[in-house]
Amino acid sequence: MHRSAPRLTRILACAAVPVMLVVAGCSSDSDSKKKSGSSSASAPSAQKTEATVEPAKFANLPDPCDAVSARTITSLVPKAKSNAGTPARSSDTTARAGCSWNGLDDNGVKGSQYRWLDVGFTRFESDQALGSGAKRAQEDLANQVAKSKATEGAKKVVEAPVSGIGDQATTITYDLTKTKEDFKYATVVARTGNVVVTLTYNGAGYAGAKTPSGDDILKGAEKAAKEAVAKVAEVADDGKKSSPSAGTSKSPTATKSAASAKSGSSPKATQSARSPKSTKSAASTS
Repeated sequence: MHRSAPRLTRILACAAVPVMLVVAGCSSDSDSKKKSGSSSASAPSAQKTEATVEPAKFANLPDPCDAVSARTITSLVPKAKSNAGTPARSSDTTARAGCSWNGLDDNGVKGSQYRWLDVGFTRFESDQALGSGAKRAQEDLANQVAKSKATEGAKKVVEAPVSGIGDQATTITYDLTKTKEDFKYATVVARTGNVVVTLTYNGAGYAGAKTPSGDDILKGAEKAAKEAVAKVAEVADDGKKSSPSAGTSKSPTATKSAASAKSGSSPKATQSARSPKSTKSAASTS
């Protein structure tokens, strides 16, 4: 009896080992599932919604030689070589276009007045990678202003913001000596939506004539720039009016019916009248 007791104890101890191992295994397995479940639930979503850029406001550019009125051209460029203007070369006039006018008003012994006016348009599309057309136009406006200020030989350079011309505008004025004459320059760089308008007006007095006033040159540039900026919206509005969705669309069926009604016969009747059978009969009777 005493000998069998230790043996029984050993048997019970051995039998208990697998049970403990199973319990430990189950508990560790359930813990790992809990951990993995909680970590996956708390993990942020890898997918992020990409913001869509604002669509471009204007899809076309005006004819640059029509951007400034004939009356303004006559006023600012007396005796212009061509009131119709000289278009600038462009491989894509829907993205970049320009026009210029120049003339010499010869007053004989009183000297001559020379004037030059040019206008340029640059349009930017909205791009998911590069940004909206308006944002890209803002960047180009800053570049054009810097370029104008950096004109070689320019003196007394003055930059100033101006209101009432597009969404934003800046004027740059300076003096420049060329062909041994003193020129007064004024450049207006304006943005309307996704389009940048750059207009330059300059003048000089030749053969002893008085140099034009800087204020007059600036006023003339601003006047022409307002017209050019307004032309961008005007062309866009004209495009909307002439689009099929703007007016009453005529379906092919309606057009056919209208044509039939005008001729006084239906399409079917016309077809049967011209059928091979009736043509044969007509041929045989003759």
